[in-house]
Amino acid sequence: MAKLTTHVLDTYNGIPAENVTIELWGIGQDGTQTLLTTTHTGVDGRTAEPLLEGAGLHIGEYQLIFYMRDYFQAKIGTINASPFLNVIPIRFSIYNPIDNYHVPLAASPWAYSTYRGS
Repeated sequence: MAKLTTHVLDTYNGIPAENVTIELWGIGQDGTQTLLTTTHTGVDGRTAEPLLEGAGLHIGEYQLIFYMRDYFQAKIGTINASPFLNVIPIRFSIYNPIDNYHVPLAASPWAYSTYRGS
C-alpha cells in the first residue's frame, strides 16, 4: 500500500530527533491550505503511523512543517540566545499515488537537508 512517511535526524547531537511536532498540510490548486494531520516523532525519530496511506494518498501539493526550535530548546537549551531555525517547511508534490514517498529531515539548529526517499 502506498504511503507518505518521514523521519527527523538531529545532526547536532548525532541522534534521531524525538518528540518533534510535525504538521502535514494539503495545498489546493488555488493556494488554500488545509491541515491534514499533526503528529510527533518517537524515540527513533519516526512517526508512529504513516502521514498518509492507501486511498488517502492523492496527487497534489503538500507541505510538512517541522517545529525544530521547540525540539532544540528542549534538547540542548539555549544556543547563543536561540537556534537560527524555528520551523522548517518542506513543500513537495505527490504525482503518483501508488508510490511510496518518504521525506526525511536532517537538521541542526542552523541548517537542514532533505530529499525524496523511498
